[in-house]
Amino acid sequence: MKPRRASLSGERAQLTLFPSLGGDLAPRDAQDLMAWPFFSLAKRRRTAPIDFRMGATWISVEAVPEHGMATIWDADVLIWAASQIVAARDAGKPTSRLMAATPHEILTFTGRGTGKDHYDRLKAALDRLQSTTVATSIRQQHQRRRHRFSWINEWQERLDGNGRPLGIELILPDWFYAGVVDRTFVLTIDRAYFDLTGGLERWLYRIVRKHGGHQESGWSFDVAHLHLKSGVLSPLKQFAFELRAIVRRQPLPGYALTIDRALGRERLTFVPIPVDPLDAAIRRLGATLVDNRP
Repeated sequence: MKPRRASLSGERAQLTLFPSLGGDLAPRDAQDLMAWPFFSLAKRRRTAPIDFRMGATWISVEAVPEHGMATIWDADVLIWAASQIVAARDAGKPTSRLMAATPHEILTFTGRGTGKDHYDRLKAALDRLQSTTVATSIRQQHQRRRHRFSWINEWQERLDGNGRPLGIELILPDWFYAGVVDRTFVLTIDRAYFDLTGGLERWLYRIVRKHGGHQESGWSFDVAHLHLKSGVLSPLKQFAFELRAIVRRQPLPGYALTIDRALGRERLTFVPIPVDPLDAAIRRLGATLVDNRP
């Protein structure tokens, strides 16, 4: 039985389908998403909006009660999408905002299990990404211009003629897609990122990777400034307590963290840990180094 074609209308009819390249790709993240507060860092449902202002940059993120705000774990789907787009572009293959994949491909790429409960969680993540709305001045020619979008314009399950699942299709917003297609707005991240279980430490890795990069001298942030950029609902005192606990654990792949106090204020400093270039490349791809020496 041939697979049933979904009826095409509206935006979907104008886009060429971009099928998944598979899962053995280096993970890539969009720098704008790494640097600014776009996602809830809490595992419990958040409906309170993020209303962020810093200089000429402003971000507003709103959720619906039914699904809650898209979380930093949900953003793994966007990391998967960015990785697919960059890999295809580098290979000279066409890309599109209309993407097709199996849940298994997305789940294995992001280090998740592949049982029914994980599939159900993926569908819930897609619902949150689709129902969360964002308005921002970032990458707008005029700072007062309002660009509003959802992380996924729409998504659907693909079925064959007998109703058996073939996979999923999703449409990315133009704002996200344009940033990924532009090489200057994407960074490779360590695959060990997917092993981080805490929302704050995941967010911290992304902001450290974005600002610290591979600068030997490292980088530092005032803790109060980090609190503002995180978009969390907890007060500064609680945020600082949790940050100090992360520094004690040192969970961020590739970076060493310290907290210093000066003039009554705390600053977080992060410095890259020197690694062997071959080992770093293998870890980014999620491969295992095999010693074949006799």
